[in-house]
Amino acid sequence: MKGLINSRQFHKALAPWVFLPLFISSITGLIYRVSKDLFGYSREQVHWLMSLHEGEWLGGNGELIYVILNSLGVLWMLITGFQMFSKTIPFTKKVTKGESKG
Repeated sequence: MKGLINSRQFHKALAPWVFLPLFISSITGLIYRVSKDLFGYSREQVHWLMSLHEGEWLGGNGELIYVILNSLGVLWMLITGFQMFSKTIPFTKKVTKGESKG
């Protein structure tokens, strides 16, 4: 139970910091792809979306930091989320003593 509490605490602590950058990246990436592929916009017409998506507006070093932190944020949320999920859903069937396997 202690592991579950720690996973929830870590997940809850980081979630507010990761939400907005991940939300911006996912929405701008989706709109960029849909605009190009479905609506026929050129790359130049929707480049501003990719600039937001990748954090170009932060400058060279800022863009790199933004992408790294976004990636680490996703990994952190996935790991702690999976830990919480795996604690609530049993993946193995428990066999009691004397029960036949057949």
